[in-house]
Parts: sequence; C-alpha cells; structure tokens
Amino acid sequence: MKAGILGGTFDPIHNGHLAIAEEARAHLDLSEVLFLPAGQPWMKSDRPITPVIHRAEMVLLALEGRPYFKLSTIEAERQGPSYSVDTLARLKTELGEATELFLVMGWDSLSQLPYWKEPLRLIRMCSLVVVGRPGYKRPDLKSLEVNLPGLSKKVIFLEKPMMDISSTDIRDRVTQGQPIKYLVPPKVAEYIKENRLYRK
Repeated sequence: MKAGILGGTFDPIHNGHLAIAEEARAHLDLSEVLFLPAGQPWMKSDRPITPVIHRAEMVLLALEGRPYFKLSTIEAERQGPSYSVDTLARLKTELGEATELFLVMGWDSLSQLPYWKEPLRLIRMCSLVVVGRPGYKRPDLKSLEVNLPGLSKKVIFLEKPMMDISSTDIRDRVTQGQPIKYLVPPKVAEYIKENRLYRK
C-alpha cells in the first residue's frame, strides 16, 4: 500500500490543502491520503491556535464524500509537541512495514527540514512530496544535502497546484467580516460561522 501523509495545523483546512492532496494521490497512485491535524505544533508555539477539537472536526467535514482521504487524530491525541518523525514511526507500525509513506509538504517546510527532530531518520522512513508555495523559493537540494545526505533521492517535486490560499488569510477575512465562500468547503465555512471561530 502507498499512503500519503498531509500534516498541518489546519486552522482552518482549506481548498488548497484538498487540491494538493488530490494531486499527490493521482500523481503517485496513492491508496489513501491521511490528514493529520497537529495537537501542539512545535513551530507555532508563538501564537494562539484554535483548540484541536474544532480543527479536527473541520477536517472531517472537509473530507466528506472523498473516500481516498481520511482523518487521523494520532497527533491531535498526543500530549506535548507533535514531531513528524514520531508520527511516521507510529504509522509504520499501524499500517505495516510494507506500506510506503509519502510525506506531503511545501517548499518552505523542506527548507526548514534540517531543523526538524531527527531529519535523517525521517527521510529513511518516507519519501517527501514537495509542493510549490507562492512567495517562496524552490529549495536548493544541493545545499540541503550538506546536512541531509541522500535527501535528493527521497524528494519528489510536484509543480502544481501552486495555490495562493492560506489559513492565515482565511482567519483574517473572517475577523474582518469578509467572505470565504470559495476558499474552504461549504461545510467548513458553516462550521466556522456556527462556532464563531476567528471572531474578534
């Protein structure tokens, strides 16, 4: 089996996340793509984050009617900071050692990979599916190889979709009373409204 892994804060999940997951699924013939909302993202400890119960529920709503996409709450349930290397190790155990894992990330995340927990161990467990993000430069694999030998053999670049949608912008739009109709799935927009998320 080939499983895609798309982790993130998902505060909130948006149509860009879904488009990236579908492109990875189709391009790599993945059996499924797991969406993993982080419980306590270690790289975002400097700002308030919506409680994970809301973020996980929005992911669940966004994935309705998409049988290849599934919610995984293993990071949401973990106490303390979430680290991708720990998550991948657990998924290897749960899904079976024969399962190929494909960790989906943006250009910005790949550039920061040397600062992640145990990055060499991480790239031994999976392939990295790297998607472009507007406003970011394509990472230089040669320079990253200095600290992460063998990285180039584990990276798969997806040139599209490069979507200029961000959760930060969506939160700001809600705060300012602007529409988010075409940025998130309809049920996610309704959930945000009903639960008064991102309001002042």
